[in-house]
Formats: sequence, C-alpha cells, structure tokens
Amino acid sequence: MNQIPLSPAAEDYLETILALAPDGTLVRSVDVSTQLGISRAAVSKALANLVQAGLIAHTPYGSIQLTESGLARAHLVTQSHQMLKRFLIEILGLDENIAEQDACRLEHVISEETRQKWLHYIARTLPD
Repeated sequence: MNQIPLSPAAEDYLETILALAPDGTLVRSVDVSTQLGISRAAVSKALANLVQAGLIAHTPYGSIQLTESGLARAHLVTQSHQMLKRFLIEILGLDENIAEQDACRLEHVISEETRQKWLHYIARTLPD
C-alpha cells in the first residue's frame, strides 16, 4: 500500500479521531484537543495539514470527519497499535502501561511488510 508519509503526531490525530467516532460520526476539535492534551491552536494547525493531505474533512471551527483514505490510514495505525500492545503484554509479559507506551511509539515506525508478518504470527500463536 502506497501511503503519504505522515509524522507520528499526524497518525496520532487520525487514531484519536477514529477512537472518538468509530462509527464515522462527526468529531469536534475541542474533543481531539482534550483527548490528546494539546492546545486547540496546535490541533487546528494539525487538522489543516490533514485536510491538505486529504485525510479529513474539516471546516474552521467546525466538525471533523475522516475521509475514506483517512479512515483506512487510521485503521492501519490502530491495528498496528493493538497488535503491538497485545504482543508486548501476552508474549513478552510487559505491564499494560509500559506496553501501551511502547506500542504507541512502535506503531509509527513499523514497515508494512513487518506489520503483515507480525499479524500473521499473532493469528497463528495467540487465541482470539
């Protein structure tokens, strides 16, 4: 899958928007700001970049919604996060808080090839 390069912070925004509205409903920027613990001004700037990348639809002071490509990217980041966290807890035996922090860092740097192989490994190794 050929993807637009995004910063870890931009991917975190997509992941947060998806978490706030998993059913695709509209999200308010103030909710993103609160969830991430970031100023509303910083959120506004980041959202403008995501609009430019075609990953969200957003009007100034209006609601936010993931586009089709934004939704796909948010799902990839979320899936990577969940996969990594599960592996760190269930295979390596890490504490959940440490696993959460590490998964959040690792999800941004893992290659697509490694992600696919890791998912395959987990599907074979761990019960649902």
